[in-house]
Amino acid sequence: MGTARPNPSSSTVFVPGTGEDNPVRAAYIASLESQISSLRDELATVYKTQGQNAQRLLAMNETLREKEELSRLDGENLRKAREEIAILRKKVEQHNELMAEKDRTAQILHDEINTLQLELSQIEERNQTLTKDNAKLLQRWLDAKQAEVNRMNEANEFYEDMQSRRQANLNKQASTNGDEKASSSANTSVSGNGEEGKETGATTTTDGTPSRAETDVNLTPNG
Repeated sequence: MGTARPNPSSSTVFVPGTGEDNPVRAAYIASLESQISSLRDELATVYKTQGQNAQRLLAMNETLREKEELSRLDGENLRKAREEIAILRKKVEQHNELMAEKDRTAQILHDEINTLQLELSQIEERNQTLTKDNAKLLQRWLDAKQAEVNRMNEANEFYEDMQSRRQANLNKQASTNGDEKASSSANTSVSGNGEEGKETGATTTTDGTPSRAETDVNLTPNG
């Protein structure tokens, strides 16, 4: 009895013997059927695994697509964020420039304020000096006016004293002339009284008062 040898160009295997009740052939066929069944199970398992892998691949592709979409969105957001950062940086630079300009302006204003305060203090000092000078000048003017008033008062008092003295002298002269007239009237005539008056130099009117010439002479400050 020979052994079975596989034919590379055929899917069947030749087994020697012609009887259908050959136990070797039956065993071999049973082994082949068992292998075929096992291969079919393995093939089904492979198909099943392939289907699962395909599902997994689809799921992974979907996940990848979602991840790529998320990555694209993240990239877009990142680009926008970078643009916003650039804009904010530019605004910060502008703000810094503006603050620097304001600082320079504030320094200029501060310097001007210091200058104005210095000028104000100088003006206040000048005003105080002028106020003192004006007070001194006013006091001197008041003193001068007071001295002038005092001199005028003294002059008025002197004038009133001189007037009093002159009036007293006039009254005295009038009394003397009245006495002389009374004595002359008793001894001489009216014509004689006129000549006597000329000789003595005392000129009087008919009522006994001094004449205008004598009054003018007595109006001098010395009486």
